[in-house]
Order: sequence, then C-alpha cells, then structure tokens
Amino acid sequence: MRAQERKREKRGEERERERERARTERQASGQQQRRQQQQKHHSTTAREGNTSPGRHGETREGDMSRSILAGTGFCKWFNVRMGFGFISMTSSEGSPVDPPMDVFVHQSKLVMEGFRSLKEGEPLEFSYKKSSKGLESLRVTGPGGGPCSGSERRPKGKMPVHKRKPKGDRCYNCGGLDHHAKECGLPPQPKKCHYCQSITHMVAQCPHKALAPPSGSQDPQHASTSASSSGTGSGAYLCAPDEEEGGRAGSGSSPLEGSSSSPEEAHSQRAPRSQRWRKS
Repeated sequence: MRAQERKREKRGEERERERERARTERQASGQQQRRQQQQKHHSTTAREGNTSPGRHGETREGDMSRSILAGTGFCKWFNVRMGFGFISMTSSEGSPVDPPMDVFVHQSKLVMEGFRSLKEGEPLEFSYKKSSKGLESLRVTGPGGGPCSGSERRPKGKMPVHKRKPKGDRCYNCGGLDHHAKECGLPPQPKKCHYCQSITHMVAQCPHKALAPPSGSQDPQHASTSASSSGTGSGAYLCAPDEEEGGRAGSGSSPLEGSSSSPEEAHSQRAPRSQRWRKS
C-alpha cells in the first residue's frame, strides 16, 4: 500500500513540473512576440522619418500657424447685451473677398479698454480660423492694430447708479454712532422722543414739534384767496336763503351785466358772506 501511495505522489509531482514548464514556455514566447512587434513599429516610424518627438511637435505647430489667417473688414452687427456679433470680411491674406464673408466675433476677442463692444460699420483688422461652425475671429483690433472704438450703447441695468450717501450707523438704545443696538453694552434704556430726545414724553406729545411751523403752511394772502374761491363755489349752499334772495333783489342787474364783470370782482363781493358764515 505504501509503495502505491509513493508512486501516486511521484506522478503528481511530475505533472506539476510539466505544467510549470509549459507556463514558462508560454511566457517566453509571449515576450518574444511583443519584442518583435515593437521592433516592427520602430522600423516603420524610422522609415517615415517621424522617430523624434520634436519633429512631430513642429509639424503640429506648423499646421496651427497655417490654419490662422488674417483678414480685414467691418462690423456687420453686434449685440451689446449678449456680447457677440459678426464681421463682414472684405479681404483675406491681402486678397479681396467678394462677396464679403461673415466671421463670428465674441467680446472676449476685442482689443480695447473698458466695456468691450463694436459699432456697426466700424473698420476692423482681425485674425481668424476655420472651425466646424464656420469662421471664428481670434483677435480683433482697429485699423493699424490699435484698439477698437466700440459702441456707445450699453445694456440696460449696467448704467452707473447714483448711490445714496451712507448714513452713519446709530445705536437705537443709547444713540451711539460706533455700534448697533445688538452690540450695545448698556442695559435697555427707557423710550424717548425721536424729535427732541426727551424721556418725559413721546414724539406724538412733543411740545417742540407742535411749536415748529408745518412744512405745508400757506401765506395768509394765499389762504384768503383760497377761502374766497371756495366760497364762490359753495356760497349758494352756505348762506341763508333770505340773504341770497336779498342779494338778488338788491342787485337789480341782469345776468348778462353780472357776467361781464371780472371773476376777481365777483370773488371780492362774495368773500365777506363766506367769512361771516364761518365766523358765526
């Protein structure tokens, strides 16, 4: 029995050794294949002449420089609020363009100070490139490379607003100017008048405010004229019927004669009635 077990163990060990040999052979063959592929790749790149990375970068820079073109033209239209528009290109690389071609322009590409915008018909010099969406400007200047003149229009809401003068911060508890009420170190103070700062009364009972002349006061002459004018409109209702009849009988004049008089004379005649009624 022991001899049979030893034979089985030997067979198992031999099988494991064979498997390890097969694995090592596979790995070696894989490495050889990879080396061969790398050698083939290097040989093909050497034939094409692009083995050095510097030359490859130079070719890309050359392509980029060729794609950037220079042109001249004028502003076709420009939306000041949105910040973009189009340029009508009349010449490209010194050769005329007929009919003019549209080139997209964004406010970030404009060379100027302050608020960047363009005016319709403004002459421009620019560099542009071709993209999937069309022609796009890269740098836009005025004639001779100077700054763009820009438009006088400004979007609504961006006009300079005249700010009010900042009022001094005042504590509503003690009246100090260097802090607010929530930062006041004093205990809650008693309420006081906002007009004279007195503790004995409130602003509604302030005697100083009652003595002050009101802002809407009128002159005595203006008040008398207003009273007389009000009396003319409502004199028939304010005076007694006997006085009204007596006045009509005493006048003895026709309505036409009364109408020929000036309105100032009529006011002067009717004013005493309203004044007497008001005094009574």
